[in-house]
Amino acid sequence: MRELLKLNPYFKKYPLLLLGGVVFIFFTNVFAVFAPALIGEGVNALRDADEIFLDPLRSGMAEADVFEAAPEISYPGTLSKLQSWSGALLEAPKKADSKQDVLNWMGRIAALQALLFLFAYLIKGTFLFFTRQTIIVMSRRIEFDLKGRIFDQYQRLDAAFYRANDTGDLMNRISEDVSKVRMYLGPAIMYTINLAMLIILVVSVMVYIDWKLTLFALLPLPLMSLAIYFVSTRINVQSEAVQKKQSGLSTFVQQHIAGIRVLKSFQREKDASQRFAGIADDYKNSVLRLVKTEALFMPIIVLLVGLSTILTVYVGGLRVISGELEVGHIFQFVFYVNLLTWPFASVGWVTSLVQKAEASMRRINDFMEAKPAIQAPDELEKGLVPSTTEGLKFDRVSFTYPETGIEAVKNLSFQLIPGKILAVTGRTGSGKSTVAQLAMRIFDPHEGQIAFDGIPLQQWPLNEFRSETGYVPQDVFLFSDTIQRNIAFGLPEEDSMMREVQSAAEQAHVAHNIEAFEQKYETLLGERGVNLSGGQKQRISIARALTRKPKLLILDDCLSAVDTETEEAILQSIRNQGDSTAVLMVSHRISSIRGADHVVVLDQGKLIEEGTPEALAQANGVYARMVEQQVNRNNPST
Repeated sequence: MRELLKLNPYFKKYPLLLLGGVVFIFFTNVFAVFAPALIGEGVNALRDADEIFLDPLRSGMAEADVFEAAPEISYPGTLSKLQSWSGALLEAPKKADSKQDVLNWMGRIAALQALLFLFAYLIKGTFLFFTRQTIIVMSRRIEFDLKGRIFDQYQRLDAAFYRANDTGDLMNRISEDVSKVRMYLGPAIMYTINLAMLIILVVSVMVYIDWKLTLFALLPLPLMSLAIYFVSTRINVQSEAVQKKQSGLSTFVQQHIAGIRVLKSFQREKDASQRFAGIADDYKNSVLRLVKTEALFMPIIVLLVGLSTILTVYVGGLRVISGELEVGHIFQFVFYVNLLTWPFASVGWVTSLVQKAEASMRRINDFMEAKPAIQAPDELEKGLVPSTTEGLKFDRVSFTYPETGIEAVKNLSFQLIPGKILAVTGRTGSGKSTVAQLAMRIFDPHEGQIAFDGIPLQQWPLNEFRSETGYVPQDVFLFSDTIQRNIAFGLPEEDSMMREVQSAAEQAHVAHNIEAFEQKYETLLGERGVNLSGGQKQRISIARALTRKPKLLILDDCLSAVDTETEEAILQSIRNQGDSTAVLMVSHRISSIRGADHVVVLDQGKLIEEGTPEALAQANGVYARMVEQQVNRNNPST
């Protein structure tokens, strides 16, 4: 329970809902206990009338003699109190003069007791409604708060954390784990409080009536709780196995739907069907095992409740015969046994809920306690004034990926001043994209220092620094939203937003493509922009970065899917951003690099060449060989 104790601040946030729920549970159980008492009263009243009036008549006693000596017919306890309170509303008891008078009064008593019973259950149902509107609503609000905190933590953690953790596992924290915690906050707490109050009220009444019969009546119920606990535990284990099998089945289907074109082109439909059949068969077997175990649940309850009822009737009957108990009390006890059935049965289920919530809360707490590797101040220190001329500077920067141990950047130094374009190139795996990510402070260097506008990145507030930057990653991501909202992703909701979007789209040379769509900027994109070409997605991503009018624009190999002519036009638009924008371009395409002011060539993370594109092309180095290879590739006849 130690992990669950960390939920206490949430309970303190909604004290009235929790207190109200406890009060409503109390009154729900008061009326639940009161209703069977009415049945007992009614049965005893009818039995008394039968013994006083009808039994002598059936034995042959003269009617005149019976009614002359008989007392008045009286209401049972609750009806008698109501009659005294209501005055003329209920007819006062009177002396019976005939058998028909007795039958009429017995019918009146039965009808009134039935109405009282229904009224008691109506009041109980009303309080039960308010119970769920407090306890369950409280659990839903805490669930909302918890999901909000987890989502904030998602955004707070850095890329290094996501590289080290599986996305599916992280998604389970906000879905499956929170759902299990909510079951503890709502149903588990509600049923626990209900069981405690019901046991106190019911057992008190039962002991007051007859403590010996109480022992026999309640004897099977703890056994039922124990049996249900073991069955529930087995059900939970098998349910988790079913969920895993179902997840595997869903993943398999999802992957094959996404790759259906590849599947068909390689004619692997038969193989896929066989693999699906095997996975589906495992899932089916898991489900059938679960169904068999679940089938034990109700028989156990019915068996032990039936045993408790038999013991109540048998022992109670003996005590009625001995004159120690009235027959109405047997009916009352049977109602109480059935009233306690579900609360006792729920003990095992609730215990299981608490165990699962404890495990889920431990996973949530571990996630919430994770600290981002990227730490930053809330604001710039006093006295630090950003320079408008220094731009981006790498000073002997080295970086190693912790999960692989690969040293991606080694002792790298360069400076990119505003108004200039610096290109970083090299062969595959040379560390180009790592440089872009370091510049965006997605990662921090292990050695050396990166500064922007003369201030080390570690001293910049992240929000302030990234508000000055525009980043176009290698792997373009578009949301399932309109083109307009995708481009305006980094803009505030303003009246001028549409103008900014159109201007950025023109600079990225994608405006004519957008205007050709029927819905234009309101065109809804599919998942990850599936209804766009690769070049269109890249250009929309570039437009998104340009809307921010960044002081530092980072392009990570984001022009690979566009033709040379469009590429040159985009680069010219970027150059026209003015002297305030520094452009860091990561690319392996020589056509992209030619427009740069300065080129840095990397090999295995080390700077091996740098200079202007023209100078490097004349030198007999790596850059010159890259130019030659790409020229030959583009002109095979030469």
